[in-house]
Amino acid sequence: MELIPAKTILSGYSANNNWFGNNYNMNIYKGCSHGCIYCDSRSDCYHVENFDKVRAKENALALIHRDLKSKRRTGVIGTGAMSDPYNPFEKEAKLTRGALELIDTYGFGVSIATKSNLITRDLDVLTKIRQHSPVLIKLTITTWDDELCKKIEPHVAVSSKRFSALKLLSENGIYAGILLMPVLPFIEDNEENISGIIRLAYENGARFIYPAFGVTLRQNQRDWYYRKLDEIFPNLKEKYISSYGNSYECRSARSNDLWKLFKSECDRLGVLYKMEDIIESYKRGYGEHQLTLF
Repeated sequence: MELIPAKTILSGYSANNNWFGNNYNMNIYKGCSHGCIYCDSRSDCYHVENFDKVRAKENALALIHRDLKSKRRTGVIGTGAMSDPYNPFEKEAKLTRGALELIDTYGFGVSIATKSNLITRDLDVLTKIRQHSPVLIKLTITTWDDELCKKIEPHVAVSSKRFSALKLLSENGIYAGILLMPVLPFIEDNEENISGIIRLAYENGARFIYPAFGVTLRQNQRDWYYRKLDEIFPNLKEKYISSYGNSYECRSARSNDLWKLFKSECDRLGVLYKMEDIIESYKRGYGEHQLTLF
């Protein structure tokens, strides 16, 4: 795996981050090898060249150690927004695990987004962090069907393995749930898929599901997505062009009906889905004496 230079890895402090209550962002890796046909991080605006090639930031753990030591405020460190922290190289490199151990040492919390069941390897460290700070795990699952998953997310753990990871995390007291996004129009935006995900999420201990009934397409990502549609779902590209043109936000035409179904089922099962409720719930019990001046 190639190493790339970096001056810092941890972002500056954000007091009111409405995206799962993260106070800091951390990206140890650059690029992603999952091959998901819909990934917005492939867009030109993020300036990630050779997106499908995973690279690690040089001296990552030393930089994270320095960054954590210098922070005046503790808080929740988010990771996984631009590159999955549990890519295939992490199994041997253990940079994400090393970062979690430092996060534990310095008394920070963590919010992780991933599509990999490798996260269960680090259950021991996550349990240690949870003793002093909030821990939130977001497993992205967009279809309950493993065969469809293999088509749209070809190089990542299939959905059933992610549900199993969810169960293991939840059974061990880790606050975990599902990112149900994107829900691809004409492919995943049907009642069977949404109901199936909710049912399996509940059965495997999900505390929350956060949805987006549609997909975003811009710049070169639209071209990539359309090429993949031609390969996997012939003639579907034309439906996108006629329905959305060059729109950035491609909202499912069935989103209103799906939302009603989603809300009804989550309310019935007691699964959270509003951002403010999720943030309040996973941070509950961690007062200002734990998230304060370091």
